[in-house]
Amino acid sequence: MQRRFLILLFSLFVLGALTACGSQSKEDVVKKLEKQAEEMAGYKTEANMKMRTGNEEQKYHIQVWHKKDDFYRVKLENDQDEKGSQIILKNDSGVYVLTPALNKSFKFQSEWPQNTSQPYLYASLLKDIQADADAEFTAAENYYKFKTKTNYQNNKTLPYQEIYFDKKTYQPVMVKVFDQDMNALVEVQFANFAKDNSLKKEDFDVDKNMAMAPSEAPVANMGDSQVKEVLYPQETFGAELASEQEVKTDEGSRVIMTYDGDKSFTLVQEKAEVQAASAQQTEVVNGDPVQLADGVIGAMDGNRLEWSQNGTTYQLASNDLSQAEMASVASSITSETVK
Repeated sequence: MQRRFLILLFSLFVLGALTACGSQSKEDVVKKLEKQAEEMAGYKTEANMKMRTGNEEQKYHIQVWHKKDDFYRVKLENDQDEKGSQIILKNDSGVYVLTPALNKSFKFQSEWPQNTSQPYLYASLLKDIQADADAEFTAAENYYKFKTKTNYQNNKTLPYQEIYFDKKTYQPVMVKVFDQDMNALVEVQFANFAKDNSLKKEDFDVDKNMAMAPSEAPVANMGDSQVKEVLYPQETFGAELASEQEVKTDEGSRVIMTYDGDKSFTLVQEKAEVQAASAQQTEVVNGDPVQLADGVIGAMDGNRLEWSQNGTTYQLASNDLSQAEMASVASSITSETVK
């Protein structure tokens, strides 16, 4: 009897040891992710992103290039967007947002991407995991999952995320970002994630990237500097249109709209100009890049948001709206909201 008990005890010990050897703890996986980040000279990946933060679901195709340590190229295209793409570029000169179809570029006084969560960047996902001491860890059959807090400076309504890594390669597979009620409002599906040591600093040059998309169609009717179609936001947070004024300028016309209420704001629209290739200049702006609807990237600076869409430049200013609310108002302005 005693012998059988010892055999059973030994068997359980061996089984427990084998199970322990085959499992990975949260700390083990984080160390593997950190080691991979340290050893990667660079990577390329593509991803599909869905956003349900507005009235309609938006879909984007994202292409990411990263070169160690601080070179990024993120190209964003909306599924229904035929007006060309936008590119977020980070090189040793700064942070830029490029719109090749308009031959326009903006240089941001920004710490992007270190200052906010980025669901499509490997380093940002790892940083969020490292920063959250209470991050939840789950090991499934094919992936490791982390549930962490997010760090969205301009949007406090998305406090949580789930990050999935492939169990064999430790590469990102999927990211889901949730609101307070755990509704998934942003979802990123990665594809073709591959380590790449061939990327050079020249691949992140502003002029080179502006010239990489010469075939992108310019916005229609750009020769006419008048604002032919005035668009209105669907999301106003209760504010109502109090006045609308068209002002003549040296370049054409500008429409100024004032919305009054507890969440008052001013919205300005004017026709954007396509610059000749030889005349392309980089405008320096303060603030940070912010993702809007239709694949558009705006410039958020305090209580002011500026962006270009469909050949029109918009400026939104408010002392009452939060930055997240300003982004929501901007994202609700579409060609379907013309009156």
